[in-house]
Amino acid sequence: QVQLVESGGCLVQAGGSLRLSCAASGSTFRFIAVAWYRQAPGKQRDLVAFISRGGVTNYADSVKGRFTISRDDSKANMLYLQMNSLTPEDTSVYYCKLAALNCYWGQGTQVHVSS
Repeated sequence: QVQLVESGGCLVQAGGSLRLSCAASGSTFRFIAVAWYRQAPGKQRDLVAFISRGGVTNYADSVKGRFTISRDDSKANMLYLQMNSLTPEDTSVYYCKLAALNCYWGQGTQVHVSS
């Protein structure tokens, strides 16, 4: 079993920065990739960025050049999302996801970007 706990979401002004964190615990050693998704009210949950076990990253076009996903396996299996140059369109609940034989989701953390 895997547990994921996100943190770091809050209210920020447009142009600001935030760093989201996701702490993974449990049977994480067989993961394939970890990722950040986001879901705005009334919209589907979309992939923001992922990082594979080997360190390969990929980003949604809307966040390329502004967001950076990273992983620190030495620090209690932490996953991060550095978000810069935030816009109101980035307002969403952000979720981390771990893909292994099964997929696991965190409970989400709210990011609100004010104009």
